[in-house]
Amino acid sequence: MPSSRTEEHHRLVQERERVVRWKHWGPYLAERAWGTVREDYSASGDAWNNFPHDHARSRAYRWNEDGLAGISDRDQLLCLSLALWNGEDPILKERLFGLSGPEGNHGEDVKEVYYYEDATPTYSYLRYLYKYPHRRFPYEDLIAGGRARGADEPELELWDLGVFDENRYFDVTVEYAKRAQNDILMVITVDNRGPEDRTIHVLPQLWFRNTWSWDEVVVGPPEIHPGPRGPGHVSLRAVHRELGVMHLYVEGEDTELLFTNNESNNERLFGTRSRTPYVKDGFHARVVEGDTSRVHPEGRGSKAAAWRVLNVPAGGRVQVRARLCADHDGTPFGETEGLLEKRKAEADEFYAHVQGPNMSPERRAIQRQAAAGMLWSMQYYNYDVDTWLRGDALPPPATRLRGRNWDWRHLSVADIISMPDKWEYPWFAAWDTAFHALAMASVDIEFAKSQLKLMVKEWYQHPSGQIPAYEWEFGDLNPPVHAWAAYQIYKIERKQRGVGDKLFLERMFHKLLINFAWWVNKRDVEGNNVFEGGFLGFDNISVFDRSEPPPPGMKLEQADATAWMAMYCIDLMRIALELAMDNSAYEDLANKFFEHFLRIAYTFHHAEPPEIPLWDEDAGFYFDILTEGNRPRHLPVRSMVGLVPLFAVHVIGPEVYRKLDNFRRRMEWFLGKYPHLAESLVKRPDGRYVLTAVPPGKLERVLGHLFSEDEFLSPHGPRSLSKEHARRPVVLVRDGRRMEISYEPGESLSRMKGGNSNWRGPVWFPTGYMLYRSILRLEHGFGDILRVPATRTHGPRSLRQAADEIAARLVSIFERGPDGRRPVYGRKDLFQYDPHFRDKLLFYEYFHGDSGEGLGASHQTGWTGLVGDLVLRLERRRPDTDL
Repeated sequence: MPSSRTEEHHRLVQERERVVRWKHWGPYLAERAWGTVREDYSASGDAWNNFPHDHARSRAYRWNEDGLAGISDRDQLLCLSLALWNGEDPILKERLFGLSGPEGNHGEDVKEVYYYEDATPTYSYLRYLYKYPHRRFPYEDLIAGGRARGADEPELELWDLGVFDENRYFDVTVEYAKRAQNDILMVITVDNRGPEDRTIHVLPQLWFRNTWSWDEVVVGPPEIHPGPRGPGHVSLRAVHRELGVMHLYVEGEDTELLFTNNESNNERLFGTRSRTPYVKDGFHARVVEGDTSRVHPEGRGSKAAAWRVLNVPAGGRVQVRARLCADHDGTPFGETEGLLEKRKAEADEFYAHVQGPNMSPERRAIQRQAAAGMLWSMQYYNYDVDTWLRGDALPPPATRLRGRNWDWRHLSVADIISMPDKWEYPWFAAWDTAFHALAMASVDIEFAKSQLKLMVKEWYQHPSGQIPAYEWEFGDLNPPVHAWAAYQIYKIERKQRGVGDKLFLERMFHKLLINFAWWVNKRDVEGNNVFEGGFLGFDNISVFDRSEPPPPGMKLEQADATAWMAMYCIDLMRIALELAMDNSAYEDLANKFFEHFLRIAYTFHHAEPPEIPLWDEDAGFYFDILTEGNRPRHLPVRSMVGLVPLFAVHVIGPEVYRKLDNFRRRMEWFLGKYPHLAESLVKRPDGRYVLTAVPPGKLERVLGHLFSEDEFLSPHGPRSLSKEHARRPVVLVRDGRRMEISYEPGESLSRMKGGNSNWRGPVWFPTGYMLYRSILRLEHGFGDILRVPATRTHGPRSLRQAADEIAARLVSIFERGPDGRRPVYGRKDLFQYDPHFRDKLLFYEYFHGDSGEGLGASHQTGWTGLVGDLVLRLERRRPDTDL
């Protein structure tokens, strides 16, 4: 990287050293807090129906808040966001709308158009764009369309209903620029894209999260009061015993201040009396229904808004400024002149530094918008399982005490965590978090490390050693990728700063040792180094729901579970080797994981009859083993399951081998004693040792499948299931029940795991990224002596060419092709050609296995944000770059 540093880098240093807590305020509001496990207090565990969207405007949240284009402090005591009304909608727009899991024909799905346009890692600058239709928002039509359509039909989207025709909508852009830790400028810009003048109601909202209603003794809530008016502005004064005093200034002498309380409207929700007549939906009643009795006449409450009514001419623009700060200021906008442009320029400078001088404008935009999506996806996540199970002041139904997550009572968290998607998945998922850390590392290495450390803290990790999966079922299984991610983060920081953080690496290592022991004790049932892992993140990749036990009389041994454990051994071994360079005590642990890896790798290819190995010599591929009545057979599904063994690869350099005497002697003794286990270890002429679960001879065959466009290699990256299954589905009949898996390149045709994701053909970034990184490690070990075999459509490739091709194909999903279209937007002409849409990117959950069109969650920048890392890595590989 260039040696110079930017103002944003300086702020990151101040944050790291706790000189200035620049991250104290950030975009920590969820896009959706309704319909979550945390807010579900039902006897049945029906989270979607217990707290639906229709309740959200009227019902106080227990655990965290949501809001449109909003920010909060890191403890989410005080929140600031935007509410809008176009004069037509039946409700005040305070949050994004979408279908619940049962309502959508492919599960839950946000039905709005919005973009995380820009962000810096200290949130010194943020930009969010929301596209708000002029006409009545079609809530009922979207719900009816989702319910009426089958899994084999496309989803009904907002633009399908014509709401953006003739540009009849507002572009509402919300920007934030920080002047200091507790001093934030908010700029709301409304562009009327339509052909007629239109009126829009704009309400910056300030409110306290409800922390007072849940105990038997209800304490008085904090309050917001009117502040002094000044020339051209109004103000609010919010007082909190922990946060102190905060002032919100809003431009416009004609602004009306509204006050209510962040309390549930029990009359509307439950037919019982509310604690106060001034409740959460008071602003909706005042603005939309004209009911003045629903806002507090004395001008106080725990929720307040500044109500502006703006007339925006056709094609015109209107702007409103607000400022949130700790200090009273009689001229609140005088000192903010030029601040927004200054912070924008500093953001440009920061990303120019990250990207280097030679990157194309197209790829600059992809990397920067991916980073913005990652940064906007940080959320305050609050969940105390024991308190939730006990039900606060009101005792819960008895069934809940042994219901969902009952055995995770130790989990008590209130942290800023990177979400997969703040609307569709507003909760952390363990293996997602590892990929998020890697996607974040180029812009904020400290935050990347903090996310990994969270997952192994005592208040997350189970006393047994298990890492929590996700709130719908903490005890489910995600792939064990945290050791891999921790070592990658360590290497990235070493490259950035010249020295790696060994204390971080050591802390991760010790907690992951406990997790590894849990895996070995719980998932290797037979003690034969073949693992039964469960769903492991690949939701519907099998003919079975792998989260559930197999049908009676069947046993499923998983190629991917076994491969993940081989990879886990390698990753813990290389961490131990790194730590052993300074502390020889770690050499013993390095040997332990070296030996365990070789034993697991051996079981891929060898088994004592009547057992069979995971490797199928005739097919040249790895398959799960299904055993019925002591008769094992391969389940011949060519899927990502059989490619995961490629992830288990590492190269031990000669300098490490020479320096670590104890490791070397024990390794040589072990190989002498068990020479049959050495097939997954290759010694190179220069003294390097290559450990690979897929040894040469078999490696070329697996790579041949991966790089065949008739099987796994799509124009836009590796498919999750071979295209061969389009003509050869795998069918299993059991007790008259037919179970089938075939190539489904688009949305899932089944409801397995909710039906909102699909691993039966689409391209997924986390596995594509891991294949890219693994093939680069293979290239480091074997160089040009090992090549990817020729396929029907392509000649032999070097490993370096093969890795770069995977990366380039993944990046191409977002690049505009010669026809001017981006694969990610498929046949959506509005997004392909309209000047107000075409340059704005959405980072979907997964992508069509043939066309590359974005599918699933539309804002899962989480692991799809890895595209930014791929862009940077491809740029650094160019011969004309100095990165």
